[in-house]
Amino acid sequence: MQTTEEIQMLSFTIILHAGNARSHAMEAISLAKTYQFDDARGKIEEAEKEFTEAHHQQTKLLQDEANGQANEVTVILVHAQDHLMTAMTVKDLANEMIDMYEKMQSMEEAKK
Repeated sequence: MQTTEEIQMLSFTIILHAGNARSHAMEAISLAKTYQFDDARGKIEEAEKEFTEAHHQQTKLLQDEANGQANEVTVILVHAQDHLMTAMTVKDLANEMIDMYEKMQSMEEAKK
């Protein structure tokens, strides 16, 4: 079982990496809006790296629970999980928007 302090540190680490991932995903959308698709996909890759780090922290807690070691659920941990899930949604939408902007560019070029 993790101490309250350890859970807080894990939570803050999840928040940090999820926030970085969300920022990269938002940057990807901005790049896609100007048809900079390679750069946009690069930002998605950066977001994925941040998600990997966040998931490593989350996995520590899941492994404890799977091994029968219940951890205290704190508000900051709930916030961290919420932050991670929101960031994942932004990344998924960013991927969809990149695809949409690519189609828009193709349609614009076809009109010429």
